[in-house]
Amino acid sequence: MPEPHTPEVNFVPDWPPGPLDAFREQSAFDFRQLKTVLEDINSLRLKYKIWKMLESEPLFAKIKPTPSVDEQKKIAAKQMMRVAKLDIVPPEVYAMGYLPRYRFLMSVNEALHAICPSLSIKIALGVGLFQNTLRAMGTEQHSSFYNAAWSREIVTCLAITEVAHGSNTKRIRTTATYDAQNQEFIINTPDFEAAKCWVGNLGKTATTAIVFANLFTPDGQAHGLHGFLVPIRNPLNLQLYPGVLVGDMGEKIGLNGIDNGFAMFTNYRIPRENLLNRTGSVNEDGEYMSLFSEPSKILGAALEGFSAGRLGIMQEATNTLAHSVVIAVRYAAIRKQFGPDKFGPEQPILEYQLHQWRIFPYLAAACVLKTSVYSLTDLYLKTIEKSQANSNGIDLLSQSVGEIHALVSASKPMYTWTARDAIQEAREACGGHGYLKASNLGELRNNHDACLTYEGDNNVLGQQASNWLLRQWVDGVESPMGTVNFIKRRKEILGNTFSSLSQRFEITSWQFINHCLEWLMCWLMQTIVNDMKVAKENGACPFEAKNNTQVYRAKDLSILYAEFYALSSFRLRCLKSDVATCLEPVLGLIYQIYGLWVIDRHMVAFYQGSFATGATFAESIRSNLLSSCRALKADAVTVADSLAPPDYVLNSVIAKSDGLLYQNLQNEFMTNPGALERANWWRDVLPFPKSKL
Repeated sequence: MPEPHTPEVNFVPDWPPGPLDAFREQSAFDFRQLKTVLEDINSLRLKYKIWKMLESEPLFAKIKPTPSVDEQKKIAAKQMMRVAKLDIVPPEVYAMGYLPRYRFLMSVNEALHAICPSLSIKIALGVGLFQNTLRAMGTEQHSSFYNAAWSREIVTCLAITEVAHGSNTKRIRTTATYDAQNQEFIINTPDFEAAKCWVGNLGKTATTAIVFANLFTPDGQAHGLHGFLVPIRNPLNLQLYPGVLVGDMGEKIGLNGIDNGFAMFTNYRIPRENLLNRTGSVNEDGEYMSLFSEPSKILGAALEGFSAGRLGIMQEATNTLAHSVVIAVRYAAIRKQFGPDKFGPEQPILEYQLHQWRIFPYLAAACVLKTSVYSLTDLYLKTIEKSQANSNGIDLLSQSVGEIHALVSASKPMYTWTARDAIQEAREACGGHGYLKASNLGELRNNHDACLTYEGDNNVLGQQASNWLLRQWVDGVESPMGTVNFIKRRKEILGNTFSSLSQRFEITSWQFINHCLEWLMCWLMQTIVNDMKVAKENGACPFEAKNNTQVYRAKDLSILYAEFYALSSFRLRCLKSDVATCLEPVLGLIYQIYGLWVIDRHMVAFYQGSFATGATFAESIRSNLLSSCRALKADAVTVADSLAPPDYVLNSVIAKSDGLLYQNLQNEFMTNPGALERANWWRDVLPFPKSKL
């Protein structure tokens, strides 16, 4: 029987009794014990409070069939206004310190995203990211906009990307030219390729934008990219102001509650004070001034506030990953097919090795990444908090910004790609029933898809991370966060082989897995640097030499860096004193499965670098991965329960916590609107003359 949980987690209710109990009773621990290892208890308490509150709100009821695109936008806009009135974020939150305040707000975002992804993104863009940008780049003179965004007096957005340029912000072509006579900046869009686009909230609802444009002073001098507060619409009637052309970009694959828009400006004037002037300003006479010797470097540090958005995406991706594997595991525990006796009882598909191999690595990944994103967010928030408390805060932040940016730039792709693959595997593992919209796997997939390209295209972010790692390899370790301290031991690490490590450590031990990943990162960095050197000697320019090492090298390096950090974070969490003894075996299995799975997916590189020769290494990794998956089977449902939100949030007819799969499907089929009615268009399709019908 499971060991009882502690009373402070009583806000998490018991699951209803049912067929899943046969698996739940095999665990030696209560799912709530593991839940509070994977997530912060205060964050959990807040999320359950929000979910319970919204479940009773008619505006947040699950709707079927899917509303029209325009109706989805209307619903998301109404939900945004309703959330503001529900006192989800009470005033005392703003009296908290920086770190607890942002922890609170991020937990709110997670709770909302689990129910209404469009709503959470609408608020994150229109309140969170807007306010972060104001705090990072603006000054006291912009506080009225900050407060108006929070109270929803204005609906806001960030206009950075243009039709022809997104990742390469240096080629953004929108201009803001200062007119000294009228004390105004004149915003212009030179042509359609420079139109701002993919701007969330802009299509229908935004009234104010932070527009990123190249600043020109009256002498014709260009001063680079700056942020400007630009009124777009009248907040009272949403009428566009003259000089602004705005449109909605149309239906998307998912997230259609977000009104993504495009905008073009024609000699549009804004006050001089609307320049976000923390890093550089223009005086009344048109003279550009900056307190910093390297404004572009300082702007980069200020813009690191955008990493909060990427961390939010990683938190959302982890929850999406968790929801998909919860659905797959619960379904597999109830769904029975075949068995050892042709005419005997069938067995749950969870019993099959192939099914365990398909699903359990993603189950382990969900656990590992939940702890890792918490650790990384903590690291980020403490750094920002320290910089804000220091009078020379931006300079201080610029010292750490490289490592933070590299870690986030490596992790955001790894997290979102892992979630993408987990959703697809879960959909296929649930067969035809997984293809039902009511399974929620399709909605998870469509709404998650945008995460792979917004807030930084995954492949471009990975290049930024690998570039930083290579600089550490060549120039020496500058690691305030300590994430690449292993580079100091590069000679020792590269001297390791599978043979030497396997003689010292068990294949499934954390030491073995850790050393394998350190070796592979060192080998990749050494190989990339050598390849680039040879390419340059053969006449390639630095740009070409770098780009031609991305496939099979730099991309793998950035992913591996994120996976290594995730595993390290998970292990540190497991070593804390609040972890119950009864959890140690299952936490060890989770570490083993994820670590061996990571090694397996990088198998080719280990052989390329002669870390191993012959079949023993691959066979050892794979046989131990399969045996670890088999060992996790008894606890799989309880681990899934520890990741699962309430049924209202999971919203899957094939994975309800009562385990009544077929009864729930029957109810879904029978109550589906129009399911039992004759088609009202039958006259239009039958081949008979209408006079006979």
